[in-house]
Amino acid sequence: MEEDMMKKMDYDVVVIGGGVVGCSIARELSRYDLHTCVIEREEDVCSGTSKANSAIVHAGFDAHPGSLKARFNVEGNQMMGDLAKELDFDFKQNGSLVLCFHEEDMPALKALYEKGVENGVKDLSIISGDEVRKMEPNTTDTVVAALYAPTGGIVCPFGLTIAMAENACDNGVEFRFLTAVENVEAVEGGYTVKTSKSEISSRYVVNAAGVYADEIHNMVSAKKLHITARKGDYCLLDKEAGSLVSHTIFQLPGKMGKGVLVTPTVHGNLLTGPTAVDVEDKEKTATSAEELADLMSKATIGVNNIPFRQVITSFAGLRAHEDGDDFVIGEVEDAEGFFDAAGIESPGLTSAPAIGVYIAKLVAEKAEAGEKADWNGTRKGIVRPELLSKEERAELIKKNPAYGTIICRCEDVSEGEIVDAITRTLGATSLDGIKRRVRQGMGRCQAGFCTPRTMEILAREKGMKMEEICKNAPGSELLTGEITGGENHDTA
Repeated sequence: MEEDMMKKMDYDVVVIGGGVVGCSIARELSRYDLHTCVIEREEDVCSGTSKANSAIVHAGFDAHPGSLKARFNVEGNQMMGDLAKELDFDFKQNGSLVLCFHEEDMPALKALYEKGVENGVKDLSIISGDEVRKMEPNTTDTVVAALYAPTGGIVCPFGLTIAMAENACDNGVEFRFLTAVENVEAVEGGYTVKTSKSEISSRYVVNAAGVYADEIHNMVSAKKLHITARKGDYCLLDKEAGSLVSHTIFQLPGKMGKGVLVTPTVHGNLLTGPTAVDVEDKEKTATSAEELADLMSKATIGVNNIPFRQVITSFAGLRAHEDGDDFVIGEVEDAEGFFDAAGIESPGLTSAPAIGVYIAKLVAEKAEAGEKADWNGTRKGIVRPELLSKEERAELIKKNPAYGTIICRCEDVSEGEIVDAITRTLGATSLDGIKRRVRQGMGRCQAGFCTPRTMEILAREKGMKMEEICKNAPGSELLTGEITGGENHDTA
């Protein structure tokens, strides 16, 4: 009887949430003989917390020893280099520095070092202020010492998330977008997930719903979770400022988190942030002048000469802070077959690959599922002509002239790259989707010049009307009425 019920289920596993954690879990589940689906309420993966964060691969010295944050941070950090090679996304192990400004704070810095050692972070050391300034000439004279972690890194959060999603999809995982979960109910043999579009049945459910993971959890468990959305503002500076520092520069952490950092990005910009403000509204991602001013003031405590006049955009993201101040990971005690990946705040981006492995193994063991013989764990990213030699680029353009037509001049993005972003596995269906895949519109002019031509390409490739094209989800259409006009682009 139970076997008959299982056969009637739509899926073996439903993953709720298409962020970095959900996509990591989905990719790892794709190793197994399991029929898996990811449900995402937005039009694309990487549309929540995963798209607006510090893009830092933390070394693992900050989390409390013995916590899940400590465990999965260090494990995820150690996985990131190999994963970047397998899935072809941008990652750099640039190292990090935690600055100490007062001699009386040295015990706190040493305690941070000791936590890191206990957590298993490799090659940590405490260095003097003079040594810091030799490594980073633009750090302030007030720095008396720093914790140096060479295993710290930076990553493209979009690239990481999208790469895992594409690889999962290529290995058989289905993705349902613009599908909001309204209720989860235990039934014989599994769960029924009621969505904004239909009801979906599954033997197992994985909850990776970000700031809404408490609401999903509380649908099935009497032991309630509570997540607070913690808003963090950021300033992104032009690439001209990208070489101001080469390491990720932290300040000694306080009770609201790791404080304001200054870091290069893998694409050559400079990033400062985040602030930390708890908000009740889980959709409140607007920045404020007061918060940005506070951010800028704090950033200059550790780093001189930050050219804030070169800020090209500011943004805010929400971190999912659970009241227990740790990740909530594993099968729910009073909801068999329901697995949480909840309360995933910093260092969640770093931890995601390790969380994916852990949760997938739990589910596979529960389901008694074997590994696929034909699983392919590699994925090739979008070709970037700017990274090719002159000869290679010429040969690419000869084969496909679209790679010689530059659409986004700020980021040197070609029509060929945009077409690939749209037509590949889980291809972009919106302007934001294209931006996250090839950085069109992420440069100095912030899409001021390239948007019309990009819309034309998207309309052509998807068979859409210009009026149907959205910035992201439906309701964010850019145009109304009849559209006319010609092309506006450069040819390389």
